Amino acid sequence: MVVDDHPMWRDAVARDLSESGLEVVATAGDGPEAVRRARAVRPDVLVLDLNLPGLPGAEVCRLLARDAGGREEDEGEGLRVRVLVLSASGEQEDVLEAVKAGATGYLVKSAGAGELLDAVRRTAAGEPVFTPGLAGLVLGEYRRLAGQPARPGVPGGPGSRREAVPRLTERETEVLRLVAKGLTYRQIAERLVISHRTVQNHVQNTLGKLQLHNRVELVRYAISRGLDTDS
Repeated sequence: MVVDDHPMWRDAVARDLSESGLEVVATAGDGPEAVRRARAVRPDVLVLDLNLPGLPGAEVCRLLARDAGGREEDEGEGLRVRVLVLSASGEQEDVLEAVKAGATGYLVKSAGAGELLDAVRRTAAGEPVFTPGLAGLVLGEYRRLAGQPARPGVPGGPGSRREAVPRLTERETEVLRLVAKGLTYRQIAERLVISHRTVQNHVQNTLGKLQLHNRVELVRYAISRGLDTDS
């Protein structure tokens, strides 16, 4: 589903995706319409502009994430709508607000059609996708958050009891370490010589064991325990 308040841009993006073999199930031109249609058609991926009339794109993202209960499901009827922001802005505040609202990825509108197509497919697979240069910005924010006191009920944050943390397998820990370093699922699969699906399964199992809801919390947990370093 494609959401943008500029009809010509919205139609062009939808056409490019359709001609590449993807099914565009709906489009919308403002925030409230985007929420209504996304709830009705339940797309796998929402390509979302941030600057929307009626309701900002970040709030659209936040509402849809709330619908899914904050949990990322891999398959079945509970599949959450994964959001790929496509915005003219590459400003730090906009990027971080979108990610905190639940966006899986963030591209600026200068991206080419091939880059957008690849990003949509990777977003559908649950991979974080960012315009080059923005991934480091997001990881930096995760590291900053990791230094703050953990919220009640989120295991593994600074000050929590170590013995309360569920035990991860060696492979789950290995995957978690690479996620914390900013690698995509595809890169992790290539490095560990395992399938993309196996990486996804390890991440989902780890989320369940740690009682975390999404990749933001998972990366924060990993960084708080120093898993993003080689030491």
